[in-house]
Amino acid sequence: MEQAQKEIEEALRRLEATLPHLFTSSRSEAELRAENAKLLGPEGEVTRIFRLFPKIEAERRKELGKRANAIKSAIEQAFQQKLALIKKAQRQAELECPPIDISLPGRGVGWGSLHPISATMAVLIEVFESLGFEYVEVPEIDFAENNFGRLAFPPDHPAADMQDSFFTRSEGSGNPQAVVLRTHTTTVQAHFLRSRPPPMALVTGGAVYRRDDDATHSPMFHQIDGFWVDRDVCFAHLHGLMRAFVERIFGAGVPIRFRPSYFPFVEPGAELDIGCTFCRPWERGAPSEQCKVCKGTGWLEVLGCGMIHPLVLEMAGVSPKEWRGIAWGMGVDRIAMLRYGISDIRMLYENDMRFLEQL
Repeated sequence: MEQAQKEIEEALRRLEATLPHLFTSSRSEAELRAENAKLLGPEGEVTRIFRLFPKIEAERRKELGKRANAIKSAIEQAFQQKLALIKKAQRQAELECPPIDISLPGRGVGWGSLHPISATMAVLIEVFESLGFEYVEVPEIDFAENNFGRLAFPPDHPAADMQDSFFTRSEGSGNPQAVVLRTHTTTVQAHFLRSRPPPMALVTGGAVYRRDDDATHSPMFHQIDGFWVDRDVCFAHLHGLMRAFVERIFGAGVPIRFRPSYFPFVEPGAELDIGCTFCRPWERGAPSEQCKVCKGTGWLEVLGCGMIHPLVLEMAGVSPKEWRGIAWGMGVDRIAMLRYGISDIRMLYENDMRFLEQL
């Protein structure tokens, strides 16, 4: 006990003598914290003193403990005062130095890139422009008459129901003054067949809106629509156009097929399918039963198309006896999912940089 008491007394005397000169040699925050750790750190001198207290007599413990605590408080106060002086000096130096330190390395500029949907839309539009189509724009917010009525939708068609579309004016879908967020880019026909005389070949693209929200549908997605009106246009032209489109987007040799399908604004109408670009059955002889993309069928649905319905031409003031047209429309999001191998459409809209940087 006497040895421990003697060590404590000597250490306290030594520390008390150094208190007036504590931290005077510290010039930076790092040096100051290092000096402070030598005193108050886990292996510091003051910490070692307190570890000796259980070894001394109780009557001496109170007196020496009071001195040790006073020294500890003085060290902590001196540390805070010196730290404040160092930070003040650093701030003053920052204020007095030149505004730009040209010796510092640059922070660098992160290069951005197009979103997968924007990149896919640009490629698709470029393909059709190279095939002779003119790119035009039509409103995203439009009259329901242009979105439904002038495209030969029956008044009671489910697509015109308030539960399937976003109406911004509440007169209802049957009122010609009702306003809706367009449900498809096919409205390009309603606008330009009335404002331009044929012949014409136009393509448009942009956002469309429907009340869908799941792994394969989004309430806001993107479409590209195009049509070609001329005197002698026929389904053979549509077949050739789709063949050229598929070859330029997915590569030569990808098979295509047309399946009969119903769309109010075309007659006859068809769905265009392409051979599955993941399991490539035309190369291996048969589709893969394990392919999650085509589900073992060997085919992927790409777009809808057909001959423009005579009613659409008549409502636009174009004689169906003199002019005929072909039309098609596709979801850009679906093409983007095929191009980039994306299984959930919602990933395209979550703005997760970890996902986007992989594309």
